[in-house]
Amino acid sequence: MARPRRFWFWRLALAALVLFAVVVLTRSWWLQGFSYALVRNDGPQKADVAVVLAGDPWGIRILTAGKLVRQGYVPVAMVSGPEGSYGIRECDAAIAFAVRHGYPPEYFIPVSHEARSTQEEAWVFVQELQRRHMHRMLLVTSNYHTRRALRTFEEVGRKLKAGIEMHVIAAPDREFHPDSWWQTRQGQKIMFMEWTKTLAAAAGL
Repeated sequence: MARPRRFWFWRLALAALVLFAVVVLTRSWWLQGFSYALVRNDGPQKADVAVVLAGDPWGIRILTAGKLVRQGYVPVAMVSGPEGSYGIRECDAAIAFAVRHGYPPEYFIPVSHEARSTQEEAWVFVQELQRRHMHRMLLVTSNYHTRRALRTFEEVGRKLKAGIEMHVIAAPDREFHPDSWWQTRQGQKIMFMEWTKTLAAAAGL
């Protein structure tokens, strides 16, 4: 009986080794799959307004929105403004940053609020868009945040019966690259946090 047992042991060991090799050799493919599942980009299109979400210390989101205004896709961009560092609202810091990069201040509307999550931001902006009678928006946020942000805004829009058509624009991020996120510590952290928030939102937490 010893021989058959050793035979099956070595077959299982070989199968495990082959499986491990396949996982290693294809890791760039399936690791990219995890990241691209978070990303959605509807592309520039005509709308009543662009909405720039908070949370980008590099200013790429607001510069992306500035381009949308300059290229005529939207007449104006509304900029999220939670309280930031040293008592400065993020919308004020972001707009000042965009102005330093050549965009006129009239391109932007600051929206101050006390929201501390994407869901709270969604309630602020959907109600503000209703108040302003805007019916079509471009949601501008970082690439890794796009799918969850759009899903959150659409859910709030349904609850408020807003009737707002929503599209998302993916701004590149300095620290998260979907095709190589696992190669940097910061990319790994962003990936972990975004999937944690995505799963928590799906569970209703």
